[in-house]
Amino acid sequence: MGRYLRRRILTAIPVFFGITVLVFLMLNLAPGSITDLMGEGSASSAAEQAALEASLGLDRPLPVRYGLWLWDLFHGDLGQSYTSNKPVAGLIAQRVGPSLLLTGTGVILAVAIALPLGVLSAWKPRSGWDRVGSFLSLVSFGVPGFFLCLAGIYLFSVVLGWLPSHGMFSYGSFSSVWDTLHHLILPAGVVCVSGMGELIKQTRAACLEALGEDYIMTARAKGLKEWAVMVRHAFRGALIPVLTTVLSHIPHIIGGSVVVEQVFGWPGMGSLLFSAISSRDYPVVMGETVVIALTVLLTNLLLDVVYGLVDPRVRYGKAGV
Repeated sequence: MGRYLRRRILTAIPVFFGITVLVFLMLNLAPGSITDLMGEGSASSAAEQAALEASLGLDRPLPVRYGLWLWDLFHGDLGQSYTSNKPVAGLIAQRVGPSLLLTGTGVILAVAIALPLGVLSAWKPRSGWDRVGSFLSLVSFGVPGFFLCLAGIYLFSVVLGWLPSHGMFSYGSFSSVWDTLHHLILPAGVVCVSGMGELIKQTRAACLEALGEDYIMTARAKGLKEWAVMVRHAFRGALIPVLTTVLSHIPHIIGGSVVVEQVFGWPGMGSLLFSAISSRDYPVVMGETVVIALTVLLTNLLLDVVYGLVDPRVRYGKAGV
């Protein structure tokens, strides 16, 4: 296991730098720059534009600028924001908590609902549980996240008036835990619905496959009740593909949360990323790229660790994988 993990870490290093190079090139090759936005609406001359580019270091060649950014990254410095002139690390640190709250709540709800529903759908095919699971999977796969956001706002905020449609807390009043939870329900619900489709589908398929194994017939022959056969044996046998789906789906849920944060005005990393892209704030975009890339790579590494812990047959080191 240790040998395999070392190989995976060594493989992840060039992947990480490849992601940063790709994002850096896409940002700098896109039309427009921060100097165009700063000079918009003013009679700035070409000389003033050139001076502004020189002050921000944008007049240097792309390889030099990437090398300088990489040098600062190795020294723990993500740079300064062009628009706010604040450290990028501080801006991201302020947004990590709200993003973790929203994404974590959505993931926990999706897993807590999808796994039991997938097991029930496999236990009783064509039942009411199976129909509910199929309907939620259809909504999750077929309805875009931004449309779910708008539909949720219209139904629960405009029509019913039950839930707030913007922000993390009520403005002009004391922010309490209950107030934050009240604002969290709707966006976290959208993240949950958007992410549960694949979990329901994979759990149902894995449990149905496990029910056809010989050890399930043996368990039934021993006189075990059907729920015990399903939970103790079938679901346990299906645990590896289910865990694979859960962990591999987390990056997709994080990506969907970016849209949710923007629509609901949630003060997380997603809304910061949107504003940084629209304002051509390159250091902030690159800083968020580092955080998101590391999150995805660490999730994949965690997936390999879970493989070895759940299934003793997995011997990466001895197998020479």
